[in-house]
Amino acid sequence: MKNIILRVLAKLLLAGLSFFVITFTIYFFNLDMKATSKIEPLLLRHYDRIPRKQYL
Repeated sequence: MKNIILRVLAKLLLAGLSFFVITFTIYFFNLDMKATSKIEPLLLRHYDRIPRKQYL
């Protein structure tokens, strides 16, 4: 029983550590903004077509 708990904890620790490394790499190299800049023209086209309700 103790062996199973240790194995599960080791897998959780490994999953958490890998999640941290992946998110830190995305943050450090600013990959989220680089990806967003690639699709920005598509986003602008989409949001420019939305009808606006502007009340003055």
